[in-house]
Amino acid sequence: MSDERIIAVIPAFNAARTIEPVVIGALPHVERVIVIDDGSHDASADVAAKAGAVVLKHEVNRGKGGALKTGFAYVLEQGFDGVITLDADGQHLPSEIPKLIAARRETGADIIIGGRAHLFGEMLPRRRMANRFASWAISKGSGARIDDSQSGYRFYSASLLRAITLRSDGFDMESEVLVLAGMRHFRIITIPISLGFVDGIATSHYKPLKDTLRIFRTAMITRFLRRQ
Repeated sequence: MSDERIIAVIPAFNAARTIEPVVIGALPHVERVIVIDDGSHDASADVAAKAGAVVLKHEVNRGKGGALKTGFAYVLEQGFDGVITLDADGQHLPSEIPKLIAARRETGADIIIGGRAHLFGEMLPRRRMANRFASWAISKGSGARIDDSQSGYRFYSASLLRAITLRSDGFDMESEVLVLAGMRHFRIITIPISLGFVDGIATSHYKPLKDTLRIFRTAMITRFLRRQ
């Protein structure tokens, strides 16, 4: 798998202050960097383009899942073999991308999660509890052991993306894809990564209680009411 064509997809919503070093840091490790400007009200798109990214724009905010689905469609349309997803706020260090690519080459896994379970002790209690509950629910729904279901730093194979239909547009889409992958017997693994910072409260749009309950609902609906 050493000749696979892999790109990076970065969802961005009002991330003009942080996006530039993320794009610049990712470019040496992948064939192309795609930024999905998800209805930003600031200069996120211009900053990302000047840094070297291909920018795809949503005129209105559709949510992280909606942004990722636009990126996934680009991956398949352009014939890439896989995609690395990372956040625009600087928590996900682009220098960790080679770890995900190496894990793909070594294992052939279709989803590789850049896990933070070894850092949970440094998170604020409400974030830690929300993450552990969500990970438990996703593990039950997918049938795979997943210690950090809410890390958005991931590799996805194009073969997986072609095989599933994603319906969610919010943060819960990242849980939906794990459940669907587990149900379809795609291989999911987790590797530990380093972070730029552990708690993303100041930059995250994630609402621990509301979004965790939504994730649980999505996981259960996907597991028990869907066939694809």
